[in-house]
Formats: sequence, C-alpha cells, structure tokens
Amino acid sequence: MLDWMAWTIPTALVFVFVFGCIGLLAFLEVRTPGGDPRHGILGIETTRGDRLFISILGTVFIMLAWLGLYGTPLWGGLGIAIVWWVFVWKKV
Repeated sequence: MLDWMAWTIPTALVFVFVFGCIGLLAFLEVRTPGGDPRHGILGIETTRGDRLFISILGTVFIMLAWLGLYGTPLWGGLGIAIVWWVFVWKKV
C-alpha cells in the first residue's frame, strides 16, 4: 500500500503522529478556544499551536543533527527529541 512513494512503516507513523497532533489541537480548540496562551522563557506569548510547531521543528533539527553526526540507529536522537518536547511544553 505504501509502495507508491517507497515509504517505510516508521515514516508512515511519523505522518500519522503529526496529523494526529493536529487533530488533537483542533479538538482542544473547539473544546477550549483561545489556545491557552502563556509567556515562557522565550519572552513571547505562545499558544498550543506555536508550541507544537516549535516541538516538531526542533525534533527535525535534532534528528538531522543526530543522523549527520552519529548515523543510524536514531534512538539517541529520539531520546533527545522527547526531552525537547517535554521542555517546550513545560517552559516555552
């Protein structure tokens, strides 16, 4: 089913995760409008969507850096990315 783009199962799972996060944000926005804005260590007001974008963008850079410096497997990069997500959602 995924042969048309030579996707692998992990690649498909990443896309499912991203679209799942967007769906969850849409649900939360309908349930509690406003995006839960708050000031963090960046000194700017961020909403849930901003924090999701910062988390995903940071994860991409972490994984690319890990791949460039250490190669595969990417488990170390995944661990750092999880710590990054927790940091962004708690502090930013």
